[in-house]
Amino acid sequence: MSEHTAGDSGMRDDSSPEPDAVRAEGKPEDRDVVYDLAPDCTLEDVETDALYHAAVNGVVEYGVFVDVSDAVSGLVHESNLEGEYAVGDRLIVRLTEVKENGDVAFDEASPGGYTTETVEHEPTISRVRGLVPGDEVTVEGEVVQTKQTGGPTIFGVADASGVVSCAAFEEAGVRAYPGIEVGDMVHVSGTVETREGGLQLEVDSLKGLSGERETEARDRFEAVLEERAEPADVDPLVEWEAFESIHDDLRELARLLRRTVLSGRPIRVRHHADGDGMCAAIPVQLALERLVREVHEDPDASQHLFKRLPSKAPYYEMEDVTRDLNFALEGRARHGRKLPLLLMLDNGSTEEDVPAYENLTHYDIPIAVVDHHHPDPEAVAPLLDAHVNPYLHGEDYRVTTGMMCVELARLIDPSLTEELEHVPAVAGLSDRSKAEAMDEYVDLAAEAGYGKDDLLDIGEALDYAAHWLRYSEGKTLVNDALNVGCDDPERHEELVEFLSERAERDVDRQLEAVDEHVEHERLASGAHLYRIDVDEYAHRFTYPAPGKTTGELHDTRVQETGDPVITIGYGPDFAVLRSDGVRLDIPTMVTELNEELPEAGVSGGGHLVVGSIKFVKGRREAVIDALVEKMADAEIDEALSSTAVIDDD
Repeated sequence: MSEHTAGDSGMRDDSSPEPDAVRAEGKPEDRDVVYDLAPDCTLEDVETDALYHAAVNGVVEYGVFVDVSDAVSGLVHESNLEGEYAVGDRLIVRLTEVKENGDVAFDEASPGGYTTETVEHEPTISRVRGLVPGDEVTVEGEVVQTKQTGGPTIFGVADASGVVSCAAFEEAGVRAYPGIEVGDMVHVSGTVETREGGLQLEVDSLKGLSGERETEARDRFEAVLEERAEPADVDPLVEWEAFESIHDDLRELARLLRRTVLSGRPIRVRHHADGDGMCAAIPVQLALERLVREVHEDPDASQHLFKRLPSKAPYYEMEDVTRDLNFALEGRARHGRKLPLLLMLDNGSTEEDVPAYENLTHYDIPIAVVDHHHPDPEAVAPLLDAHVNPYLHGEDYRVTTGMMCVELARLIDPSLTEELEHVPAVAGLSDRSKAEAMDEYVDLAAEAGYGKDDLLDIGEALDYAAHWLRYSEGKTLVNDALNVGCDDPERHEELVEFLSERAERDVDRQLEAVDEHVEHERLASGAHLYRIDVDEYAHRFTYPAPGKTTGELHDTRVQETGDPVITIGYGPDFAVLRSDGVRLDIPTMVTELNEELPEAGVSGGGHLVVGSIKFVKGRREAVIDALVEKMADAEIDEALSSTAVIDDD
């Protein structure tokens, strides 16, 4: 017999017969135990010579038939009856025999004193992973989705080996099992069927667990979940002392992301819309989508449970978070899913991100960040579930987000390693990293068949694609350009050549247009300051955009002078800021500008070497002048130079 749960005698909370009251005669240790079976108990839950509460369901000449549960019935022969009974009468019986054909025989029993104990059905549990069409099974797990269709109600149930859709039908469009909600632990029984290329359980019964049964089931679920969430045991692609402590943080994040997928929670990724941002996002997307397909029996699950979107600003804007939150709430309302985890890549470490994060806290949406820009840990830490940033370990932005996320993807799915060997070099060159490991990354890419020019072209192609994609994911196009998840190497090469050549052409045309209008002055610190009105003198509504135009102009001046350089590209109500070898604390500057020029409505921010601000159009001159004054006082810092250190030879 399965384990029994001690309970009071008297009325039960289900449809089983009401047992007689506990009789008080005798000492407790001398009393018999009479078992009260739950309605769904089967022959697996009974044993010979045990006593049971029963109800008469039929009277014949040779005895009475009794039910001890909905599924367990049998005969009490007239020779073993002590009295006369009618349908519905209650009595206590002793199970005497279970025959080979399944027939059950009982005797009437009259214990002098007894205690009632309830028995819950403990079915044989099947794992989701490995279900076979046609089998009748019971699955134990957590409800991760409740979706009402025009026909059945669909419950997604996760058991840590996988997630399966369970279809329960009450009547067309009517919610089945309305008491079952996302987060409940359940037993769901039914027949495994094939539907639209995946497996689905056609529900016969679905029961929410409670009390000790719920606690024990959740403990089992959490234990297996924790075991399966363990990241792969892989070393970084290159040996790099600066990366060791960061790698430990990446392992913890990989564990969190794997657990998120295993528990059926969607993931929404936001990443900076540039080369490094896409080198970060694409490997992680590929790894997580593969894990989703491995876990879910629905072949289309990855389309519904993973979404990647670029962000233009160097921080998480309210516009983006509002869209993300609306998408998440609509998904919960329409499809009955959990709210997603937000994963920020190459962005999200600063105080400017706090208002957007606070908006998500109203709905308890977990947030994780992988970023290499200078962080404000005191501001963001209370709002984050995970934060990976080289600055938190005494390193800096030379460890790019793309480098970190390649390792994150490998920790989630190590089988991706060969496909990703060139990506850290693309990320580093795109962000002009001076990391000591860049030589090794470039050599690793060379072994995989990518020369340095190839890597630079891929970075340009990604930037160009990101510009025209604007706020769209562009999954296939970007994957083909990066050659990650691409099924046609020849198409990759042709696409990169086309995109990078057009990017170079458009940049040259833009720089030619602005060159003679660039204003220059030498600051007291010795740094060069260059200014350009990109709205007045640059080509508009084309590539490169104002931010990229400012960055390209900035790079040419850095190469020409070899000195610390600050570049400002501005328009009617915005300014893009770039620095090389100068410590610009852009968030602090924004705060000070608001104090000094409150009527200018300055907003925005960024990092130590890159940022953007917005302001009231009529106060542009005052804002730019005040900004230049602050830049003149900025500290010269050679460690913040973004010039690549890899030789061309």
